Amino acid sequence: MPPRVRSAYDSCLELLDDSVDALSRALSSIVAASSSDDSHSDVMTWLSSAMTNHDTCTEGFDEAGDAGGGVKDQVIGAVKDLSEMVINCLAIFSGNVNDLSGVPVVNHRKLLGEEETEEFPYWLKRGDRELLGTPATEIQADITVSKDGSGTFKTIAEAIKKAPEHSSRRFVIYVKAGKYEEEILKVGRKKTNLMFIGDGKGKTVITGGKSIADDLTTFHTATFAATGAGFIVRDITFENYAGPAKHQAVALRVGGDHAVVYRCSIIGYQDALYVHSNRQFFRECEIYGTVDFIFGNAAVILQSCNIYARKPMPQQKITITAQNRKDPNQNTGIPIHACKLLATADLEASKGSYPTYLGRPWKLYSRVVYMMSDMGDHINPRGWLEWNGPFALDSLYYGEYMNRGPGSSTGQRVKWPGYHIITSPVEASKFTVGQFIGGSSWLPSTGVAFFSGLSQ
Repeated sequence: MPPRVRSAYDSCLELLDDSVDALSRALSSIVAASSSDDSHSDVMTWLSSAMTNHDTCTEGFDEAGDAGGGVKDQVIGAVKDLSEMVINCLAIFSGNVNDLSGVPVVNHRKLLGEEETEEFPYWLKRGDRELLGTPATEIQADITVSKDGSGTFKTIAEAIKKAPEHSSRRFVIYVKAGKYEEEILKVGRKKTNLMFIGDGKGKTVITGGKSIADDLTTFHTATFAATGAGFIVRDITFENYAGPAKHQAVALRVGGDHAVVYRCSIIGYQDALYVHSNRQFFRECEIYGTVDFIFGNAAVILQSCNIYARKPMPQQKITITAQNRKDPNQNTGIPIHACKLLATADLEASKGSYPTYLGRPWKLYSRVVYMMSDMGDHINPRGWLEWNGPFALDSLYYGEYMNRGPGSSTGQRVKWPGYHIITSPVEASKFTVGQFIGGSSWLPSTGVAFFSGLSQ
């Protein structure tokens, strides 16, 4: 089996195993609490994730080209019925919610008379919030990693291996300052509730240089990957140094549900940050890249982050996002809220030669919203870029709401049917932490009045 076909095959085995788990959790949730809004959000997330896993499996073989023919046909044929079942389940289950706004999102409840001011989603437990705010030196870590031998282990891989499976409590791994380059760094599905704490961006650095030029699928190029639920990381830099000439090369891939990435740097070129699936929250991070450098099909919010466009290869256009929502019933998308869109120094010096766009539609129902963010003058006046001719231009959902800065003017933006200049704060609020990733699902138990649609 050729190397890239083997990489695609191995990716499929992992992804389909994750799908079986997601579908099992969805079924258990339906049986246990079929009328709960919280349960509905969970089920929609896990079904969406299972569908994304199947798509990623197929895409791996597409990257392998003709070499994957026979193996691809066998694998895709074997999962065809499962894929169709997931699509049907999503369609049926999404019909349980009456979306009055015309914008398909997870939850339509709105708190009356109050603004949500929490820095983190409601599902982040109090103890985890305290850990995120406590200096690393004051945290009692379960495992300490240090290259000089002063910790429990010298490598991050050893720490991950030692961490318990299916942990119901928070398990903390403190990674001391240093540059760590290890062959395989992955927090697998069974490693739940792991938290990684570093000494700060640029101090604790996890680096690597894998790319598709190494006969790997994009999925397998990640310097660091996490699919375990409850994954949290803070104060660490994730880097892929492969460079723009080697094309797809992921620095960080996240697919764990209820994942939080806080005060981290993600540095790469093409496909730097892979927000693969499930519910995720990024806050106060720095993200660097060139082409499609924030991509995937998670329900993910980036809040108060700095997003840096870098100088690409000659003739390349810079695209910040490539969101790949394939089915209109998936509850996924990339809202970018209160962030800054910036150009690195090398791009700033030659930005006239390299237009930067807010995103392009990787799949038919691609969904990205920029809200209350500062946009530099490196952003092209058109704002958005086609993927391939008219593909997805009438089915995508791209929105902009109350952005600022020289790149935020909407006067010359694209005129696609799926592009929206959002003027209603109620519509925009559907893409906030409180609603888009389930942050308001606890409201029914409080007795506080709320809206189920657009009007009072």
